[in-house]
Amino acid sequence: MANLLKYRLIFIRLQLTVLLFCLCTISVHAAKSTGITRLGYAIQMGAFAEVKNAERFAAKLQAKGIEAFYFRKDNGVYAVRFGDFPSKEKARAVAKKLVAERLIDNYYVAPPNEVVFTQTKGPGWQKPQPDEIRKPATHLQPVIPNDIAEKPATKPAKDTKDMGAIAARTAERFVGIPYRWGGDNVVEGMDCSGFVRAVYNLCGLSIPRTSRDQFKAGDLVTKDDLKDGDLVFFGSSADSINHVGIYVGDGKFVHAPRRGEEIRITAVNESYFEKRFVGARRYF
Repeated sequence: MANLLKYRLIFIRLQLTVLLFCLCTISVHAAKSTGITRLGYAIQMGAFAEVKNAERFAAKLQAKGIEAFYFRKDNGVYAVRFGDFPSKEKARAVAKKLVAERLIDNYYVAPPNEVVFTQTKGPGWQKPQPDEIRKPATHLQPVIPNDIAEKPATKPAKDTKDMGAIAARTAERFVGIPYRWGGDNVVEGMDCSGFVRAVYNLCGLSIPRTSRDQFKAGDLVTKDDLKDGDLVFFGSSADSINHVGIYVGDGKFVHAPRRGEEIRITAVNESYFEKRFVGARRYF
């Protein structure tokens, strides 16, 4: 009888140990994923032929405390997008308020499951060498938006397993675009993290704002196991990260180098970045 009681106590202790281990594992994973959520409804507006006009419009919204970003659509014009609303009604209410304030004109409410880009633009578009980034050959005039906002063409993802590749292809579409994020008071490293955040936003995922917080989220990935869509981080240490980019395959990543410079593709093992590589994270 004593032995039976002894074995029961050992069994109970073993169960408690396993339960505690599981709870700790769940807690660590939850902490690691802090700040990563599926994006809600977003507001999109504008049809600008020149990136400078889109940049100025985004800066105007940012000055009002609205975290807006701009991107180039398949038809060559630029659109501005912002927001993470829980419902279509909430998004419309904010948009109508901005219309009443004459801050925006026409708008489009993008649904949570929308993926703006799913495939590459075509040969030569997605992976130019850093010294081969080209600007448009012709000078385009501003495009005046129609009275009715046109819904952008979209191709929803067939499988969430493809989201990393979609994020990489989306990042490549920014190549050649001069990018400024956060107005004139941007801090060091904010443009690069803002660009990354914009790309993930277009893929329906909301991630932390700064590169340091982005590094704390997601799943750890080794350099040898990098896949499309992973974020690669650089700095002097894990506590001093000052740059981030999106891995797009073939040992390369897309990033915003400095304020106002064009988004470009660079090799992860390029001397400067190889010495400062801190780690990588996966979010899909």
